[in-house]
Amino acid sequence: MNNFIYSNTNKRYHTLDYFYKQKFGTKVCKISLNAGFTCPNIDGTLSKNGCIYCSKSGSGEYGGNPKEDLIKQFNEIKKVMNKKWPNTKYIGYFQARTNTYAPLNVLKEKYKTILKQENVVGLSIATRPDCLSDECINYLEQLNKKTFITVELGLQTIHDQTSKIINRCHNLKCFEKALKKLKEKNIFTVVHIINGLPGETKEMMIDTVKYLNKLNIDGIKIHMLSILKDTPLEKYYKIKPFHILTQDEYIDITINQLEHLNPKIVIQRLTGDPMKESLIAPSWTIKKIDVLNGIDKEMVKRNTYQGVKCDTV
Repeated sequence: MNNFIYSNTNKRYHTLDYFYKQKFGTKVCKISLNAGFTCPNIDGTLSKNGCIYCSKSGSGEYGGNPKEDLIKQFNEIKKVMNKKWPNTKYIGYFQARTNTYAPLNVLKEKYKTILKQENVVGLSIATRPDCLSDECINYLEQLNKKTFITVELGLQTIHDQTSKIINRCHNLKCFEKALKKLKEKNIFTVVHIINGLPGETKEMMIDTVKYLNKLNIDGIKIHMLSILKDTPLEKYYKIKPFHILTQDEYIDITINQLEHLNPKIVIQRLTGDPMKESLIAPSWTIKKIDVLNGIDKEMVKRNTYQGVKCDTV
C-alpha cells in the first residue's frame, strides 16, 4: 500500500499530474512551444558556444516549429492532446532556449497570445537565472495575480567547477539572487538539475539536491545527461571521456535525491527523453518508461518515499 500523502497513484513522490489535479480539479497538459527566443550563451553576449550539452533547438525538440506562429504551434499540439484527454486544461510551456531574454514588449506579446487561447490556465516559462530583469519579474508578478505562472530556472549543478566545464556562464550566487527575487514575488519556481555531468560523483549530485531542499523551491526537474550529435559535449567526450551513468546508477542516485527532498516539492521530471536520431549516449535514456518504472519498482523494494531523509519537513 502506498502511504505517500501527495499521491493518488502508486507513485512514491509528488508528481506534477497530482499537483495540477489538486490545484485545478482536472487534468492539465503542458503544451511545449518554441517562441524563437535566443540565449546570451549563444548570441555572443556571454558565449557563442552555448552550454556544452545543448542541442541546436535549445532543448526544444518537443516544442513547436519556430517558423510557425505560436497559435498554430499551440493548436497542432492541442489536437494531439485532445485525442487522449478531451476535457483537459492547458499550460503554455515556453520551452526552447531562454524565454525571458527579450524586450518586455516582446515578452508581453508572446505570453498574452497563449494566455488568450481557450482553456489555458497558465504559463510555464523556462529561462536562465541571469536573464530575469527586475522589470520582467515585476511583470510576471502582475500576470501571476491573473493566471498561474511558473518560472523554470536552469541550474544543473551547485558546483561552480562543473558549471565552468559545461559553460553555463553563471555561478551559484547568480542563481540564488534570481530565486530570491522570484520567491519574494510569490512566483512558483521550478529548478532544473542534471545528473551525470562530467566529473561529478554520486555525492556531488546528492549535495545539489540537499542544497535545493533548504531553499524555498516549489518544483524540480531531474535530467540525465545526454550526449547529442553536433554539440560541444560530443567533442568534449571524444577528447576527455568521462563515466556515463548506467541506468541502475541513475535510478539509485535519483531515488537518493528524492529521499532528501521535502515531499511538498513537485517532481516535474525524473529523466530526459532525447531524440533517438540525435543521441550518442547513453542509449538507455531512449526508453523513458523503463527508467520511470525502474524508479517506482526500486522505491517499493526499498520501501522508501520522497522526503524520508528530509530534515526540513
